[in-house]
Amino acid sequence: MWMMLAAMPANRAPLPAELEDLLLGVAAGDREALSEFYARTRTAVYGLALSYLRSGHDAEDVVQDTYIRVWNSAESYRPQGKPMAWLLTIAKHLSLMRLRERDKVVDLPQEDWNTLAIDSPAVTAEDRQVLTAALCALTDQERRIVLLHAVTGMKHREIAQVLELPLATVLSKYHRALKKLRNRLEGDELP
Repeated sequence: MWMMLAAMPANRAPLPAELEDLLLGVAAGDREALSEFYARTRTAVYGLALSYLRSGHDAEDVVQDTYIRVWNSAESYRPQGKPMAWLLTIAKHLSLMRLRERDKVVDLPQEDWNTLAIDSPAVTAEDRQVLTAALCALTDQERRIVLLHAVTGMKHREIAQVLELPLATVLSKYHRALKKLRNRLEGDELP
């Protein structure tokens, strides 16, 4: 189980060059390119929105708004090899706007986490429950960092940019979160 979590980024990350090509298609008005871009990046956008909003319904709304924004502003994207960072920055800003509108944070229902990073056919229902419980042991910020790395395959530097945190903070929180997850998954409770 632990090895599966560690292996997730390599198996699931879309290649930046492919995403950039799709964004160029979107900028040219290609709806099929938008559909493919959505299919490859939706889980990451939903995960980020969910980590901020803690509501599956609100996160779905932000996902929809994010791709509308992508459709309307794809021509403003400048290829720099960081299409996921651009996309997740849009999602982050829309999530923060939604939070300001709502002016509160709602507790995240347990079933919403079940739909996020653990959607792989290789993950059994039992593994899904264990992993979901382990993720709940993390702080919101730790969970965001781990899920962005695990779900999107983003590098720590990109995560730091998207979350507007120093790289050292992202690295330390990531390693602390992995230690918590390892302890939880191995059955050792943290103090």
